Amino acid sequence: MAITLTVNGETRTVDVEPDTPLLWVLRDTLGLTGTKFGCGIAACGACTVHLDGRAVRTCTLPVSAAAGMPITTIEGLEQDGELHEVQQAWIDHQVPQCGYCQSGMIMAVSSLLAQRPDPSDEQIDASITNICRCGTFVRVRRAIHAVADGRKAGGEKKEERHG
Repeated sequence: MAITLTVNGETRTVDVEPDTPLLWVLRDTLGLTGTKFGCGIAACGACTVHLDGRAVRTCTLPVSAAAGMPITTIEGLEQDGELHEVQQAWIDHQVPQCGYCQSGMIMAVSSLLAQRPDPSDEQIDASITNICRCGTFVRVRRAIHAVADGRKAGGEKKEERHG
């Protein structure tokens, strides 16, 4: 069945079954392999993308549910060759170890910061439920606060906040 999707600003038509998980359409049909398979039950968050601006897990989401809505993957997060501020914070704060889960984590964090520009630790804990087997959660929190602090300072780098 032909399904039309808008992925990273580009309209794409795919010929797949409507109940095919969006994850597999992104990876296998469209070749956007930055979105990862982790658990297959929407628990770990490795498959997180933005659907109409909201962070969603795609391993259990039927592609038909995404038709007509803008989808942003990790490949579409940077704009005009510039890394998204969360991607840059990940580098600056050396967040990843193995990096496998990080595209989903970055997508979840960028969605959180779009909704809550200066989240508290409690809001981060409630919103960022992605699982990282390497345990880099302290660095994740540090990077989130650095982005928020940078925004408050008008884009200027502020001293790193530990937490």
